[in-house]
Amino acid sequence: MYKKYLIIASKLDKAGINITTQLSQFRKNPVISSIEKDGSSFDFYLIDNEIIHTENLDLEKINQYDFIIFASCHRSKKGGKTLSIHAPGNWRDAELGGIKGKVSKTSAFFQKQIFEKLNKNSKKYHLKDYKLTLECTHHGPLIDKPCIFIEIGSTENEWNDRKAGFIIAKTISDIIKKFKENPYNEIAIGIGGPHYCPNFNKIQLNSNIALSHIIPSYTLPITEEMIKEAIEKTDEEIDFALLDWKGLGKAEHRDRVVRILERLYIRHKKTSDIDK
Repeated sequence: MYKKYLIIASKLDKAGINITTQLSQFRKNPVISSIEKDGSSFDFYLIDNEIIHTENLDLEKINQYDFIIFASCHRSKKGGKTLSIHAPGNWRDAELGGIKGKVSKTSAFFQKQIFEKLNKNSKKYHLKDYKLTLECTHHGPLIDKPCIFIEIGSTENEWNDRKAGFIIAKTISDIIKKFKENPYNEIAIGIGGPHYCPNFNKIQLNSNIALSHIIPSYTLPITEEMIKEAIEKTDEEIDFALLDWKGLGKAEHRDRVVRILERLYIRHKKTSDIDK
């Protein structure tokens, strides 16, 4: 169970500063939080440079915490208003921080609960025109503590949107207070599909399945090392791999993934077979 959280943002990142500024109103006095029954608390860590590069982070400081939340902007050439969540790491090249072929730890339980809460708070506070989405695992940094990115996209207008910043901040605060492991969730990694994971979004919101790392189709061909990395870097024990079957390209790519999973004794299900 996670008790001590660290919220990391870059001083160069307008969305990160927006989120952390809004979040400061929800921070308890550390002395009070330490004596309360649940004892959950969070601290801020603002850095001078980009948070996607591991070398910019004080890993000794990070390792004092149970769970890390990176508050960040999201950039997209297509634009659009988005609130997004994903785990960091690199399946292929590491042009945007981290190490090639390595991903950070994450929690399927935490990702599911914060995604559900972000959806509820967006509706509760009438945040209009924003799309809520998971993203596949991508970019750095690479750290040993379980973590996620939570982002506002995709232009300066959205990064500075105080209502969007408030809703993410409120969501972070809510989950830190109420997070608990759910023994009824089935734990899965996601394989296949596009970057913004439309099928996995529906499943994360509308099923009993909790998703951790997602390996997208643009990393094809998917290797055994990639699948083992996703499994090993999930804090919970994996029940099965969830395949976006149509999003896995040609039959040869699908068959390759199934053979790898069979060698690893990992069950698989298709997104099309899940009620959503």
